[in-house]
Amino acid sequence: MIDKEKFYTILSQGKMDEIKKLTQVALESGESAETILKEGLIPAMDRVGDKFKTCEIFIPEVLIAARAMHAAMAILKPILSKSTSTLAAKIVIGTVKGDLHDIGKNLVIMMLEGGGFEVVDLGVDIPVAKFIEAIKQHQPQVVGMSALLTTTMREMKNTIQALEGAGLRKQVKAIIGGAPVTEKFAKEIGADGYAPDAASAVDLVKSLVSK
Repeated sequence: MIDKEKFYTILSQGKMDEIKKLTQVALESGESAETILKEGLIPAMDRVGDKFKTCEIFIPEVLIAARAMHAAMAILKPILSKSTSTLAAKIVIGTVKGDLHDIGKNLVIMMLEGGGFEVVDLGVDIPVAKFIEAIKQHQPQVVGMSALLTTTMREMKNTIQALEGAGLRKQVKAIIGGAPVTEKFAKEIGADGYAPDAASAVDLVKSLVSK
């Protein structure tokens, strides 16, 4: 039986050693890695995300919780990788060409992984061709693009157009985010969604992959 409250308390306080120990004990008591992830870690991270959205906590608290989540995932991933049904979906994410900002992107990745998604991080300054190549290689359900400069936002449009040109647009949902990005801009360039913050990005991906 997973003690959800205990998982949340330790995770939200960012206690990496304790969350690893709790995860290990749960495994040794016969819980499956999938159960620990879906009933212990993901609900705990969801609660952290909800508190972030309502401004009860802020980015530093989210980061320490996400790091604790990573510590627990390091124990579970080797087991989960042998199971085909565990991770909810795969996402390829990167900061577009000409933009070297990655703090927001990295926070989104941590939150997505905390939500049980498999994330392929392309890094920063990613040209259109690299996005296309990664989608062909990894076959994700979602591609995420980040931009922090108004001058690089057009690269998002270029990437979506290139996806159409490569015949990949129907197989992957495109989402965008970053300080200058808006819902209006997302609609204008034909993106499937926009998220104003990392917690909302998780909700957006969940809604897109469940369709």
